[in-house]
Amino acid sequence: MNDCPPRLRGDLSKWLLEINTGVYVGQVSSRVRDALWDRVCQNLKNGRATMVYTTNCEQKMDFRVHNTGWIPVDYDGIKLMRRPLPQTAQPSESLKLGFSNAAKRQMAQRTHAAKTQRKKSFVVLDLETTGLQPAKDRIIEIAAIRVEEHAVQETYSCLVQCDQPLPQKIQELTGITDEMLKNQGLAQQEALKQLLAFFGQDNLVGYNIGFDMEFLRFACKRCNLPVPINRCTDLLSLARRKVYGVPNYKLATLAEHFSLPIQELHRAKSDCERMLQLYCKLNEIL
Repeated sequence: MNDCPPRLRGDLSKWLLEINTGVYVGQVSSRVRDALWDRVCQNLKNGRATMVYTTNCEQKMDFRVHNTGWIPVDYDGIKLMRRPLPQTAQPSESLKLGFSNAAKRQMAQRTHAAKTQRKKSFVVLDLETTGLQPAKDRIIEIAAIRVEEHAVQETYSCLVQCDQPLPQKIQELTGITDEMLKNQGLAQQEALKQLLAFFGQDNLVGYNIGFDMEFLRFACKRCNLPVPINRCTDLLSLARRKVYGVPNYKLATLAEHFSLPIQELHRAKSDCERMLQLYCKLNEIL
């Protein structure tokens, strides 16, 4: 961090070790980490902050930023930082494609571990939202499918009432309207309570599931509900490790690659069904 007020530095020093000016390190729970980050965002008015932490994804880390010109973006399952380049910058030399022998061994070990440790019970999860920014956008539809012993046991889906008007592009993309949310949707707190009870402590499976979990985290905090800390399996990361020769790793592209049935696009329930079919196909690949 820079331009950090003394009061905030004192709060952070209670939990973390300041190893250099504005550089804090430590090992805390996810709940403490999120609370500290909220405090940083509330009190760091003019300064900038970046937080890096370990998480269960392909890169084994994630990061958040506050008041910075560099923006985190997801690039086919890999978290990168987008920043403007000088117009005079020259393109770097192309890197040699492929994986090192060590990387191949690690991928083989991860694949073997996933096959031997895969849980028999899991929940496929998908959300539809008003946009891409969890801090200001809202969840408008939820769907989940519980699978036990390779068979679907239960499903859950609902529309969620929204305190913001739906953007026109979201209505066109999903077919969901403000009237549908008002007449058919559940209150956000009730929908989240039902969802949390539905998946409990089970492993969650989703496509780019970090996006969904970040929306859930913000939504639960707004409604004073416990933030889910379930283990997650990201189908996007799994597909990148196992599938080759596709033009991109969009869900629709992978569904076409595996000849999965065409279903309604950008609706939570149909996307969940497509994800479950994709998960089964990916598990068949060694």
